[in-house]
Amino acid sequence: MKRTRLTAALSALLLLGPPLHAQSTASSSAPAALTTTAGVRQTILSNGLTVLTKEVRGAPVVSVQVFYKIGSRNEAPGVNGIAHQLEHMMFKGTTTRPVQFGRLLGALGADFNAFTAYDQTAYHETVQREKAGAVLALEADRMVNAQIDAEKLAGERRVVLSEIEGDENDPQYRLSRAVQAAAFPNSPYGLTVGGTRADIEGFSADKVKAYYKKYYSPEYATLVIVGDFQTDAMLTDVQKYFGGLGKPGTKPVKTSVPLVGTRSEATLGSPAVKAPIVLKEPGATPLLSAVYPLPDINNPDVPALKVLDYILLSGRTSRLYTALFESGIAADGGTSPNHLLNGGWYEFNFTPAPGTALPTLDKALLTTLADVRRTPPTADEVKQAITQIRAGEVLGSVSVDAQAGSLGMDATTAGDYRYTDRFLAALTKVTPADVQRVAQKYLQDSSRTVGYFEPTQAQQGQASAATGATQEAFNAGPPVDPAEVAKYLPAFPAPGSTTVSLPEQFKLPNGLTVFLLRDAGTPTVALSANVLAGREFDTDAKAGLVDLVAGNLLSGTTTRDEAALARLIDGVGAQLSPSASRFGVAIDGASLSADLPTLIEGLSDILQHATFPAAQFKTSQARAVQAVKQADDSPGSVAQKVFRKTVYPAGNPWQVFSTAQSLGTITQPDLSAFYAAHYRPDTTVITLVGNFDVAQTKALLTQKFSGWKASGTAPSVTYPVVGKPNGLVRVNPSLPGKTQAVTYLGYQSIDRKDPRYYASLVLNQVLGGDTLSSRLGTELRDKQGLTYGVSSGFSAGKQAGPFVVTLQTNPADTEKAVQAALSLIQKVRDEGLSATEVNTARNTLTSSFTVGLSNPAALAQTFTGFYSEGLPLDELRQYPQKIAAVTLAQVNAAAKSLLDPQNIVIVTAGPTKPSTQ
Repeated sequence: MKRTRLTAALSALLLLGPPLHAQSTASSSAPAALTTTAGVRQTILSNGLTVLTKEVRGAPVVSVQVFYKIGSRNEAPGVNGIAHQLEHMMFKGTTTRPVQFGRLLGALGADFNAFTAYDQTAYHETVQREKAGAVLALEADRMVNAQIDAEKLAGERRVVLSEIEGDENDPQYRLSRAVQAAAFPNSPYGLTVGGTRADIEGFSADKVKAYYKKYYSPEYATLVIVGDFQTDAMLTDVQKYFGGLGKPGTKPVKTSVPLVGTRSEATLGSPAVKAPIVLKEPGATPLLSAVYPLPDINNPDVPALKVLDYILLSGRTSRLYTALFESGIAADGGTSPNHLLNGGWYEFNFTPAPGTALPTLDKALLTTLADVRRTPPTADEVKQAITQIRAGEVLGSVSVDAQAGSLGMDATTAGDYRYTDRFLAALTKVTPADVQRVAQKYLQDSSRTVGYFEPTQAQQGQASAATGATQEAFNAGPPVDPAEVAKYLPAFPAPGSTTVSLPEQFKLPNGLTVFLLRDAGTPTVALSANVLAGREFDTDAKAGLVDLVAGNLLSGTTTRDEAALARLIDGVGAQLSPSASRFGVAIDGASLSADLPTLIEGLSDILQHATFPAAQFKTSQARAVQAVKQADDSPGSVAQKVFRKTVYPAGNPWQVFSTAQSLGTITQPDLSAFYAAHYRPDTTVITLVGNFDVAQTKALLTQKFSGWKASGTAPSVTYPVVGKPNGLVRVNPSLPGKTQAVTYLGYQSIDRKDPRYYASLVLNQVLGGDTLSSRLGTELRDKQGLTYGVSSGFSAGKQAGPFVVTLQTNPADTEKAVQAALSLIQKVRDEGLSATEVNTARNTLTSSFTVGLSNPAALAQTFTGFYSEGLPLDELRQYPQKIAAVTLAQVNAAAKSLLDPQNIVIVTAGPTKPSTQ
């Protein structure tokens, strides 16, 4: 189940008031004031550029984000997708820096990306603080100097089409697209953000350039900078790079006007499509999608609608969870209220449980909505929803990039960077009557447009297999010279050294290991726990047992039923989420500092006292079967599964996957037995990072977990030695009806303690560590436009895992892309990398390391992960030095020993014939 979340425009808050420390429970008095804008400074340059700055100390990083007031709202049929196409072109280089911008940002060690939405297009980078000026220089450059010509557009058009075809592989995307278009036939909000194939193929360079010249200008832009810097000095840099752009005396544009004639922007009032839209297409599971028009983001009804959404679906006590999931009617789904500049919509997407007809699911949904229209929610429901929303906002504000993103979205969607402050102030005044009123106003049956997806086939075609040489030869082009990239990289001061603060460690007599790191700069606490009870313990006969155990930890304990557990956690807006992986069960969580005792109480209860009630088990089992069916309809999931089953022999833990048959053999006693044998204190680690009193927290953990006992030796798994394939092994599982294929290339490789590990990181960073800046990305995506996504990696954990290259391609391009990848890997193996490439990769990895650990949750998960893999935490502190010590000779030796494109498994999952769409 996908729980509801606020839109990105409401994702970052800071809690005002004194520092929070671990204490008993939240006060029952009126909620304390929350604000997103404390410390925010708005500056408007003479050219109309709006600049928002906010100093945030703690981690030595800065997030730089540029928002442009152009999105799908500025489009019409015929030019649908042009904003998204332009976003792609912004990475193709400029007249002053004719080099892929992904390579420049990668060389800075930036965590970067971009997105197009209905109301804006945004570019965001988080870097070490010393490199913020360099990012400003790059963003200013591509604001006015982007290279947009027919040749570059032709290559990137193929990449965009690959991305769109990847979306179209998902039946949910196709259904939502049809429903959205029918719900808003006279609005650009009825268009897809990515666009249509016909429109994308019709874009000329002149047409794309016209959009660029119109909207990529200072008066249409909002520059947001959040992090560790001094504001006046930063504004001096902003003026230096952006001040000379555009025209002096220009005022910021409040609302961008579409460049070409478009349809009405009113989204309310369109007559709803009465009968369900029915799509009968290839797929695995039925789907339901319903849309109700909603008002724009500045409408005073928005706070009450947000509360309504949380009451409907935000936890295990919410209305739709009880009516659809607990009842066994639905297997998956979620809700999403969207409020944009000129309107909005409320989307409901659900998958019926096996054996449930779509009309039955639809009737249950309509009945639940009718109940909330007929009878107002209780005061407790409203209070809990407000608590969850407020806490969720604080928990989402920890990282500088989240704070910057929120300010930018508020400024460009709501027209005011202080929007969330107004929203939160209004939120505390929402009453049960308000919630009932907006339900009656916006959720009438007559207002909705609904669609059903009815799969016409759910079975994969037969896989074809072959071994031997491939038929087509392809020579990879020369790599981009790193010296050429360095020539265009803006200058920046050398970053200062960063030392990772290590946590205090203690171990209880029962073997439970705990790490505690206090961070007084946040009003939150991040939890990361891990139990060595992962999927490696699954067997073919009962594959899926590990996930069912993890998924039912919150279903009830000896002291609390499912509802009581939900009230404990949701009542304070905390988060506690178990999930299984290969080597363990991760339990991630977060809370406000004041609510840490509640978080610990919940964790303690589910780790020691879970009971796996039969009713909840049966419901989760049915949902797991449905999830397997959906995975078997996904090219990515099928390619991964067939790849593992080809690389590893039967019985190897790496090749065990759950099936409908294996899930059907699992019983409730199986869950209880596995839990009793594998959930042990001596195989569990708990990490807390945040604002708490260490001594008090240590005492509380000791009190809650000292009684947890384990007997005998902890279970273990044997991993047989696996060799590489002999020659090329090709397997092609068929998935009729798909528009994109996914390919896995690889073989068994190294573990985390292999002496070549650090050299492999540097090697892989150059080879395929980043889609835009790596050799594979440069060749397959940037030069040839064969793929939207390509990456490589070594799965080097406590056990040896595979080296894998993944590709997403149009089926017509798959063979060419595979041959290009093999040729490039062979070239790297034979010729090695250059000293400049290795040096750039080392710098990128060490810079990314600093940026990645700036988030307390990521830091907590890293501590837990290192310990679970049997690594000393001091290894984390030594990481930058170990990367810096890797030599060119070591990397090239690793390439010769670890890369072997002549003996490799290649699995392509997709349609049997090339896509002609």
